[in-house]
Amino acid sequence: MPHPLLFDEPDAALDRLRAVCLALPEAVEVLAWGRPTFRAGKKIFVTAGASMDRPHSLVFKPDPDERRALVQDDRFFIPPYFGPAGWLALDFDSPHTDWVELAELVETSYRQVALKRQLVQLERWRAESASDGSE
Repeated sequence: MPHPLLFDEPDAALDRLRAVCLALPEAVEVLAWGRPTFRAGKKIFVTAGASMDRPHSLVFKPDPDERRALVQDDRFFIPPYFGPAGWLALDFDSPHTDWVELAELVETSYRQVALKRQLVQLERWRAESASDGSE
């Protein structure tokens, strides 16, 4: 039995998350379990929607050294299925969502699963952005 879709299109919050994820080198969106997943190569770095009752949540793989601090913050929660592997989640449909912080979490998650060539592309893009002042 197929999973029910978690999102109806158009969805402004999902579109904003999609733009953050797909800006990363070679990132692709794949529908899985009724929700968008974002991948570097074949590996997931973000899943949109931790559960049916929290569709507007970002499921991400935190830096292991930062995870301890993040779980102390009430905004973060341990998502089902991904949580036992160390992943965390954060709701992103609030008007108080810090999209700069969210983008940093997405990039950190991406860096943990990306291929070496993708990381080289990311570093090149970061250096070009810094040199032209667009970052």
